[in-house]
This record gives sequence, structure tokens and C-alpha cells, in this order.
Amino acid sequence: MKKLRYVPLLILFVITSTWSFAQPDQIYQLIKGSKEDANYLVGGYVAPMLNVLGNGLNQGWYNTAKPHKLVGFDLTVNISPVYVPTSDYTYKVDNAKLANLNHVDGTDKITPTTADVPTIFGSSNAPTYNAKINGQAVPTPLTSFSGPPGLDLKGKYGVKALPIPTANLSIGLPAGFDIKFRYVPTLDLGEQGKFGLLGIGLMHDIKQYIPGIKSLPFDLSVFAGYTKMTTDITFDASKNQTGKFDVTATTLQALISKKIAVLTIYGGVGYNMAKSNFKAQGTYDLGNSVSITDPVDISASSSGPRMTAGARLRLAVFAFSADYTLQKYSALTLGFGINVR
Repeated sequence: MKKLRYVPLLILFVITSTWSFAQPDQIYQLIKGSKEDANYLVGGYVAPMLNVLGNGLNQGWYNTAKPHKLVGFDLTVNISPVYVPTSDYTYKVDNAKLANLNHVDGTDKITPTTADVPTIFGSSNAPTYNAKINGQAVPTPLTSFSGPPGLDLKGKYGVKALPIPTANLSIGLPAGFDIKFRYVPTLDLGEQGKFGLLGIGLMHDIKQYIPGIKSLPFDLSVFAGYTKMTTDITFDASKNQTGKFDVTATTLQALISKKIAVLTIYGGVGYNMAKSNFKAQGTYDLGNSVSITDPVDISASSSGPRMTAGARLRLAVFAFSADYTLQKYSALTLGFGINVR
């Protein structure tokens, strides 16, 4: 049980380390234009990470379609590398949508109409921006700056996924129901920030209602799960600069499984919905005695069908599981748990 305390720390570590490697000082440069420019540019840059977090929280809810017997339970810890699709390595910047900034093409200072620039997961080639004066880009040292580069997941780290940890407690109820919980009270982790998580899921055996198959040797259930995560990251405590992530994830699925001795083969089809929000709060100095307060408030959403296939090996009360989910943000989930009844 004590090891479950490390799960929220792991999630917070994933978020803070990803943000740190993305060079936040250069991310802050994107607020030099206006709030509208900041939300447009930071939104495109950060949205893939928000979507990965949302889809990752929809993983790891089950490793069988069979509910526990009454008061039976399992406690399972999972790690889910969520794969970043190729389309999320860049986002398109349209200068016509920028009020006080222009994206320019490197040292040539050519102003394209639109351009693909790296997201937080993209290449390490930093984009260049100029300030606009009277609607025109002015390429001078005072008005030209580099935006944030990407982490270059594929090139620098040799991976295409971000690992998301989860932990569940499942308890058997009467009438073929399983209730599942994810809960971390809001933890104040000092300089690292704050973290809180709440999740609830419900699985129900529907084979019992279908004449002709309820006595066959397999299990058939439906499942619904909801998770909400809130994370606060401190950027600069002296200036009250913080970042706030809010992520909600919902999944609806039909599950099937077949037990063969100590091995259970399971699968699921369903639909995912994930919504995420990021806010940069506090006061930020833009130079020349100009500052901006609470410059960024962006949202991202991802939804779509999913298909899962996996297997669980149970040895006494210990269970080891692995499954793969095919969806826009596909994921491999590895789990270990203690299973009773």
C-alpha cells in the first residue's frame, strides 16, 4: 500500500520533467505579443502533451471482464507508455492569426504565411519570431527571439511515447458489479507543486441477462470509468508564477475475457473522451516596464473509438498483465497487482 504513494509522484515527475526539458524560459517568450498570441502559440505547443495525459488516464482500468465475488478485491499498479502520433510533432502557425508577433524563417527573416513549428514532442529546431510594429515584422535584436524547441522524442531519446502511471482499487459488489477507485488527496509537494486525483469506475456482468450464453465459459461485461487530475507547478514563487493542469478522462467499453488455467485473455471495445486545460498564472515581465497577468488559458480535447487486447497471468494472489490499446493515442499498459476472490 505504501508504494501507491509513489504513483502521484511519478505522474507529477512526468509532467514537470517534460516541461523542464522543453525549456520553459523559451516557452515564456511566447507571451511577448499579447494574450491572444500567447494562447494561440502555447496552445499549439502544449496540446499534444495534454492529449497524451488525458488518454493515459483512460488506461489500466481492468485486466478481466469478470467481476470479483462479493467483497473480493484487487489492488493494481500500471504503467502505460502512450504513443505520440506523427501529426503531433508539429503544429501550424498562421501569421494572419497573430496580432503582435510574426513567425519568420530562421536567419533569412522571411515571413511565410503559414509554417509548421515543433510541438513539445517535436524536433529541437527552435522557431524564430519577430514583433510587429504597425502590422509589419521588424527583425531587430530587440524584437526577434527564439520560441521553444521540442523534446525531439524520436531523435534525441529514441522513443515515441510518454509513460503515464495509474493505480486502481477494485471491490466486488452484489449482482455482478465491480466498483473501482483511483484517489489521491491533494498533496502539497513543496517546490514541486501540488497534485490531486480522483477516479471512479463501474463494471457489470451482462452475460447473466442473455439467454443461451450465460452458462458458457467466458465473461462479458460493460465498463465506465472517469478520472480527474489536477496538478499545480511552481515556475517562480517570488513572482507567484504557476502552471495549472486540469485533466478529465472518460471511457465507456464492452469487455470480454476467457480464463485458461492461470492465464486470462481479455479484450475491449469502446469510446474515449478526454479534456484538458492548462493555465499560466501570475505576473510576467515583458520588458520596458510592461507586464502581463495570467497570460495563458488553453484547452485541448481528444475523443474516439478504442480497441484493447491483452492477457493476465495470475500466480496465487499476484497478477501480471499486459495489453495494447489501438486508438489515436495508442498505448501499451503493463500492470502488477494483488488479487483476492
